[in-house]
Amino acid sequence: MKIKVGISSCLLGNEVRFDGGHKHSRICSNDLSRYFEFIAECPEVAIGLGIPRKPIRLVGDINAPQVVAVHDNSINHTEKLRQFSEDKAKQVSDLCGYIFMKNSPSCGLFRVKVYQDNGYPAQEPGRGVYAKAITDSNPYLPVEESGRLTDPSLRENFISRVFAYHNWQLLKQNGLSHHAIIDFHSSYKYSLMAHDPARYVELGQLLADKADIDIDELANRYFGMLMTSLSKVATRKTHTNVLMHLQGYLKKVLSSPEKQELAMLIERYRLAEIPLIVPITLLQHHFNNHPDPYIAKQAYLQPYPDDLSLRNAI
Repeated sequence: MKIKVGISSCLLGNEVRFDGGHKHSRICSNDLSRYFEFIAECPEVAIGLGIPRKPIRLVGDINAPQVVAVHDNSINHTEKLRQFSEDKAKQVSDLCGYIFMKNSPSCGLFRVKVYQDNGYPAQEPGRGVYAKAITDSNPYLPVEESGRLTDPSLRENFISRVFAYHNWQLLKQNGLSHHAIIDFHSSYKYSLMAHDPARYVELGQLLADKADIDIDELANRYFGMLMTSLSKVATRKTHTNVLMHLQGYLKKVLSSPEKQELAMLIERYRLAEIPLIVPITLLQHHFNNHPDPYIAKQAYLQPYPDDLSLRNAI
C-alpha cells in the first residue's frame, strides 16, 4: 500500500497554473510515485478561479496577508481562499507528508513575497495562505517545496520523515502502549543520533519518566519531539558518529582486515570522498552475516526502500 502524500496539483503536470501551464516535477512523478499515492490539490482552482486567470499576490501583513489580483487590489480572494484552506487543513489526517509549489501565494512554503504599500516585498518573507493553513493545523506533518527536493540532503531528509510519520501512524492503528512507544523509540535510536543527538537523550528521559503521564499525552509529546528532531538535516559528522557506533557491534565478529576495511570506508565518508551508501552497504553486509536482533530493527539502516537511492548522493 502506498503512502498518501499531498501535493500541489501543478507538480504532477496538471495544467492548473494562472497561465494555463504546469510545473511538472519528475522527481515526484517518476521516483516518488512508486511509493507515494499523491493527493493533488490546487486551492486557487478549488475556490473557482479560472484557467487561465489573473495572477494573484500577497499584500499587507506577512502573518495575515490579503490575497489580491496583481495590479488590481480591488479583486480580493482572501476570505474565500482562507476559508477553503482552513477547511482543507482539517481533512488531511490520512496524509503523511505534503509537497508544495515554491513561491506560490497559495502554496509557497518558504520565501513567499508579501508586498507592502511602497510596492516592494517585505524584508521578511511570508508563506502561502494554503500552505500556512496546512502547516499551522498539522505542525509535525513532513512538508517540503518542490524546488528544494532537487537538493539530495533535503530530499533524503523529507522522505525519511515521511516514512517515520507513516510508521508512527501504523503504530497508532495497532494500539498505543508504553511498551509499543519504547520499542518504536528503540528502533529510531540511531536515526535520532544522526539528526539530533541531544534530543535522543531527552526523549529517552521522557519515556523513562512515563509512569505518571497519560498514554495519549505521552504519545503526543514524544511524537512532536521526534518529528522536530528528524526535521534537522543530519550532517556528515553526525552520520560518522552513528557509523562508528554501529561498527562497535561488529568488533568481536570481524577479522582484522574486515575491521580495517570498514574503518577505512567510514573515514573516507567523513572526508567526503565517498557517499553514505558505501559504508552503509558494507555494514549491512556484515550484519547479514552476523545478525544482531537490536541492529536488525534499526530504522537508520533502512529508513525507506533501497531503490530510492537517496544515500548515493549524500
